[in-house]
Amino acid sequence: MSEPNEVTNRRIYWIGGSKGGVGKSMMTLATLDFVMSRGDKVLLVECDTSNPDVWQAYKDELDAELIDLDDADGWIHLVNTCDSHRDSVVVVNTAARNNHAVKRFGQTLDGSLDELASKLVALWVINRQRDSLELLREFMDAVPKADVHVVRNGYFGNEGKFELYNASTLRDEVEGHGGKSVTLPDLADRVADDIYTKRLALSVAAKTLPIGNRAELGRWRGEVRKVLAELLS
Repeated sequence: MSEPNEVTNRRIYWIGGSKGGVGKSMMTLATLDFVMSRGDKVLLVECDTSNPDVWQAYKDELDAELIDLDDADGWIHLVNTCDSHRDSVVVVNTAARNNHAVKRFGQTLDGSLDELASKLVALWVINRQRDSLELLREFMDAVPKADVHVVRNGYFGNEGKFELYNASTLRDEVEGHGGKSVTLPDLADRVADDIYTKRLALSVAAKTLPIGNRAELGRWRGEVRKVLAELLS
């Protein structure tokens, strides 16, 4: 049995949003880049098995698993994989469709966290639409042990544009439980498009993209690392 204080030393970072187009993949790329920059050993769990862009970008850079969370077997596999990689920080890139499975099977992970001696930290990416908040509520109800932080995707506008979330009781609840609300800086479209199209790890993109693109990527990585240092210290 693990010592209780070990729980705080292991992390499973859950990059959520439960719908397409909010920026989960970019948030996952940023999280992987930040955690790897600290020198941590990292395991990527890619759950978007139909379009595994993040897995393609990082499978040669770190340990990476493709796990389909649409059914109970996938959640069992996820827990067993976390157990077999106790020396790693686990970063889970969830698929847009996973919200239904979270409601059905999320307890499989939630109920295993104590035995895994791990803390589940959800980085919930939102756009400015109401369903982002509704899906977050569903996740918080299904996985109550998760520490939840909300990430406003700056692609959709500055912090003030997120009126629905900013004025919501859900924000009060998140922050009342110690969570934080931050904004992911926007990355120029031409650079983001290069990264996605070529399926590049950020460290590789920083060496291989044209000089102007590299400069923009460097600016963005610096801003993102300040944001994530606030969340993942």
